[in-house]
Amino acid sequence: MARFSILENVSLILLINLVIITTTTTTVLTNEIITTYQSCSAFHASMEISNDLDYDNSTLTLASTDYGLKIHEKPLAVLEPTSITEISELIKVSNSLCTPFTIAARGQAHSVYGQAMAREGIVVNMTHLNGYRHGKGVVIFRDEKDPWNSYADVGGEQVWDDVLNAALEYGLTPLSFTDSLGTSVGGTLVNAGIGAQVFKFGPQIANVYELDVITGKGDLKTCSAEKNSKLFYGVLGGLGQFGIITRARIALGPADFSAYSKDQEYLISLNGRNDNAFDAVEGFLMINQWPNIIDFFPTQDLPRINSLLAQHNILYVLELAKYYDDSTQDQIDQDVERLVMGLKYVPTFKYEKDLLYQNFLHRSESAAAGQGLPGGPKSWLDTFVPGSRISDVNEGVFKNIIFKQNLSANGIILIFPMNRTKWNDKMSVAIPDEEVFYLVSVLQAVTYDTLKIFDDQKNQILKFYKDSGIGIKQYLPRNKTHEEWIEHFGSKWQKFEEAKNKFDPKRILAPGQGIFQLNNKICML
Repeated sequence: MARFSILENVSLILLINLVIITTTTTTVLTNEIITTYQSCSAFHASMEISNDLDYDNSTLTLASTDYGLKIHEKPLAVLEPTSITEISELIKVSNSLCTPFTIAARGQAHSVYGQAMAREGIVVNMTHLNGYRHGKGVVIFRDEKDPWNSYADVGGEQVWDDVLNAALEYGLTPLSFTDSLGTSVGGTLVNAGIGAQVFKFGPQIANVYELDVITGKGDLKTCSAEKNSKLFYGVLGGLGQFGIITRARIALGPADFSAYSKDQEYLISLNGRNDNAFDAVEGFLMINQWPNIIDFFPTQDLPRINSLLAQHNILYVLELAKYYDDSTQDQIDQDVERLVMGLKYVPTFKYEKDLLYQNFLHRSESAAAGQGLPGGPKSWLDTFVPGSRISDVNEGVFKNIIFKQNLSANGIILIFPMNRTKWNDKMSVAIPDEEVFYLVSVLQAVTYDTLKIFDDQKNQILKFYKDSGIGIKQYLPRNKTHEEWIEHFGSKWQKFEEAKNKFDPKRILAPGQGIFQLNNKICML
């Protein structure tokens, strides 16, 4: 057996895999003035903004693409901000113009459908704020009396890996992660931020105490559940429509899992914080071929697994993780056996591996990098599926579309459940109405020659969902028509639109999502 350590040799995790069978107006910017091709007087931008606008072709080219390598929208300039005030000024400049220019915040550009782009607008390179913060982008506050009350104040441009490493120095950790720690904090919080811990602690947006946000009017506001709550809940999962996150206060918990007394364990178990459960749960499928980014199983067992796959066509694999440390090492094997008791997996296909805590959280992106996946275009489809219809997805999507078409690509199909009770319905993100719902992600790295074939497959899957009346919601949603966006948000649309009118009335922010069109006012001469 192998073990993973949270603090080097202090705390560890046991990872287990179980195989289961079954015609816009162009805006031109110069270093000193911003004018529009309209009957509107020139607006003199501040020298600070002017000096930090980058028009270099290589910079613009970089800002016109993202992780998906499918959408290319070239901005007019990229702002390399030296302060948060500068971003606020830029937004106010746009608001002052007869024809505003659009603005998109770009962190690590891990989107796949151009969400962080601004065609003929301005892209804000949020990573440039690292210099402004002078190495203070992550500040940890540990509560010595109760580590569960600890938190981190984090710049929106920071990546989750840096948050994790800073927290671990204090024996703490964020509670919920995505499968890629190289994503920015602001980037995941405007979506949701989901991964293996979501069933226990909820998505990342459910673990935020406070935000600093620059609205679409250019106002810098601090918001929380108690202060400016409409902005707070709107921004979390709001796809960047209402503001740019410049700071987030993130909930932290103890990384030393022997820290609680029996009374504390009882109390926190009421909130899902209980050692009598797995700490991470995900699942993935093997269909026709191995998921190329998975490097877990022992080499000597590969022929047996291949034989099982050839026999059944589809294998369903559970990936479970259990955290432990030196004080619980002696009982970890018994705990695992108790927890897996009753699961209907093939007994001789249970594999265990121990990893450092950090390596566990990096497992997906490390494997992907080893396969060279970031180099090609991405054909991705992430959907939330109501729990009552997951068997229909198995028959209609996994068996009748993906298996039958047998397309070959690097990638993986993820499937795992979540509890609605771990999500806050006041937030903007759209999820199914049922108490239990699943993430179903078909994630493939393809070539430009095969991109259309795989995207056509994704459209077939979406058609199946619609024709079958499965009330799915897309996560990291693809560009839609205005009517489709209304359908996507459902009962939340009215509040979503009201928030847009309040915090970004000119529709300046996040144009790449395609939800709203730029609102041009009529110039009075």
